[in-house]
Amino acid sequence: MDDKPSTPRKPRIHSLWQEFRELTLPSSSYSSPAVDRLHSPPSPLHFLRRFISQNKPCLITNSISHFPALSLWSSPSYLSSALSSSSVSVQLTPTGLADSPTLLPDGGGLCFASPHALRLPFPDALELIVSGRRDRGLVAYAQAQDDCFRKDGGGFDAIRIDVDDEIPWMSEAMGSFPDAVNIWIGNGESATWFHKDHYENLYAVICGEKRFTLIPPCEFHRMYVREYPAAEYVYSEDTGDFELRLEEPKRQVPWCSVDPYPSPEDLERMKREFPLYFNGPKPIEVTVKAGEMLYLPSMWFHHVQQNGDERGGLAVAVNYWYDMQFDIKYAYFNFLQSIQVEQESEELLSAD
Repeated sequence: MDDKPSTPRKPRIHSLWQEFRELTLPSSSYSSPAVDRLHSPPSPLHFLRRFISQNKPCLITNSISHFPALSLWSSPSYLSSALSSSSVSVQLTPTGLADSPTLLPDGGGLCFASPHALRLPFPDALELIVSGRRDRGLVAYAQAQDDCFRKDGGGFDAIRIDVDDEIPWMSEAMGSFPDAVNIWIGNGESATWFHKDHYENLYAVICGEKRFTLIPPCEFHRMYVREYPAAEYVYSEDTGDFELRLEEPKRQVPWCSVDPYPSPEDLERMKREFPLYFNGPKPIEVTVKAGEMLYLPSMWFHHVQQNGDERGGLAVAVNYWYDMQFDIKYAYFNFLQSIQVEQESEELLSAD
């Protein structure tokens, strides 16, 4: 009789996760997943074949080194002067987390909380961003995701010359120009909750740094997407207080439930509630520094934290959204979402 201890059995969906990572990432080890790094701009054909078609992320250096913004935008005084006559939309929350599952007051359960949008003269908005702190109950982030950098009335016309309107090799690879170009201005207090986008995303960091936590589309079930009632923060400029109000008419928002960085007192509860995430393969973590650009393929789940730079405390980025191809990858992802992961999978991972 064989007395050797049995190897713990992994749920069957683990095979899919592991195979995708082996095909996609340069390091297939669960202990140290990474992405490819390109040290110069790729040719359009190479990028299309090697990365876009394979839905494979990568970090690109020396592609935006000619942007004047790299030497200009870390200075708050430059931005305030250049945009002194502009008004912009800034998003306000008490915690630095917008578009995330949030507890309603008075034990009302979780909701999907959108930020309070406030339009301000740019110098006032920037002062609010720089001074924002969670411990003061007010964090400001310029993060309108509506082609805000290019659109009429977005407020950023005076600094558009500091970056390119497109990434030429990406436009050629995609056969189209960007559908949207967005600017992100914040400090180290803001974070972006796990979500996915139906865009091929080139995310260029201008100053500070961004820390991306990535989960491949095939690991959809690890995100515990659930429906939450939509709510919105309402900020009073008179009192400085926030109120979280459910939207009327009511609507439900499907959203990722997992906080990848819970507080120590919440960690064990999170592990029990989301075992597929916390006991599954390690997330892919990528730090994007000033002058670098991350290619984030469509439908990849991503959580983003940031640090401001030493000069002005700002974290600033511009991202280029190219419409994804709604092809077999999209059909495959929708099919995968429709599959119910067996209860056995959660029980096996919870027991590890």
